[in-house]
Amino acid sequence: MKKVIMMSERFPSFLSPPLLRDGELTLSLVRTCPADTIKKHVPCYLFLMRSGQKGWPAGVLSLRLGNAAEELYYPGHIGYRVRRSFRGRRYAERSVRMILPFAQRHGYRQIWISCRPDNPASRITCERNGGRLQEIVTIPGSHEMYHQGYRMACRYVIDLEEKEKAVQHGTAF
Repeated sequence: MKKVIMMSERFPSFLSPPLLRDGELTLSLVRTCPADTIKKHVPCYLFLMRSGQKGWPAGVLSLRLGNAAEELYYPGHIGYRVRRSFRGRRYAERSVRMILPFAQRHGYRQIWISCRPDNPASRITCERNGGRLQEIVTIPGSHEMYHQGYRMACRYVIDLEEKEKAVQHGTAF
């Protein structure tokens, strides 16, 4: 008899994030989102990128909790968008770097990030955080990302254990 896996068994509990700040950039938790089995969405954290002392909204970052080989195969664990007026300041790169230790607290050894092949800024963000391009995949027409305009996605993996060792030895990415 096949065991029915409850969502609470399949995904870790939400944790309280630490203060996430890098200079004038802060990630502030906006909300946590529970799994939505109908939409095939996994639980996630949604953070607002805030710029400067006034905390101007500069973008968003989501950390999705799920299996990269299954429900997160196309979107990955981390997604981000930076408002046009704040681009060029490496906010996405810095936000990803800040969120990785928090992802590790959830037990992840690897984090997957997907981006469009024609988005060099996002590809550089992945690479500067230690991401290695694993493959470029075609998004199926039935997937939600296809309806958002994605046709192809670069899948990058960041090895968190390797990254942690590099930081300890002073050879960080």
